[in-house]
Amino acid sequence: MGRRTWFGVVAVLALLAGAGWWLLSPAADPRPKVYAVEVVATLPHDSQAFTEGLLFRDGLLYESTGEEGTSGIRKVKPESGEVLARQELGFPYFGEGIVAWKDRLLQVTWKNQTGFIYGIDDFKPRGSFQYSGEGWGMTEDGTSIILSDGTPTLRFLDPETLAQRRTLAVTVNGCPLANLNELEWIEGEIYANIWQTDLIARIDPASGAVKGFLDVTALGPADAGTDDVANGIAYDAAGKRLFVTGKMWPQLYQVRAGTTPVESAAATALGECAAK
Repeated sequence: MGRRTWFGVVAVLALLAGAGWWLLSPAADPRPKVYAVEVVATLPHDSQAFTEGLLFRDGLLYESTGEEGTSGIRKVKPESGEVLARQELGFPYFGEGIVAWKDRLLQVTWKNQTGFIYGIDDFKPRGSFQYSGEGWGMTEDGTSIILSDGTPTLRFLDPETLAQRRTLAVTVNGCPLANLNELEWIEGEIYANIWQTDLIARIDPASGAVKGFLDVTALGPADAGTDDVANGIAYDAAGKRLFVTGKMWPQLYQVRAGTTPVESAAATALGECAAK
């Protein structure tokens, strides 16, 4: 082997070693980062509310509750938990996500393929609408209403006609991410509770890729039942305040994301479809 050839081999090995270091470095880790949340404030929440939808508007919380026979919508003071107004949703409907659009509040139901429209100020019924499949969560991005249905696909609806405009396939590490539940539009991203986990996904609305997760494991009652999972995200855009709660939780939390990534077996499992 000549000297030039030897130097060439050394150079290539050095480059490969450098590439290997880069591939193994934390900065190159393709997995979305997971951050625990820090509690800013703990506020009261109705422990009998089976929370399915939550949003913040004009200083108040609007909440949708589920279960057949006890579903409905309510307007709540976040500081005290006082219910200022409510509208019941009769049997057999199971209330799910809500979204505010102009002077209306829209609510979907789980398996009835029927949604309801109310006046946001007085909760007076203003009609209904139909859709295929199930209804889980709702939010809006300023131009479309976004609907989750328990699958990895989000639907974007015309806010006036409620006709479907497009769909978005949500993935984590290229794996389809199902069980997208309660939704919230926050600073250009879609936040989604992942049903039966303690994770909130941050979704890129253009690509559908999960950009990161919030881990809310530390929140909620210690003796929560199987169904009493985290579900409920509301954002005060003016005050930059993020609120989260869960089904039958006695607390509403104002939180912020931590600054140091944490390990999460649940998040890792969500992005392992390619290895199966």
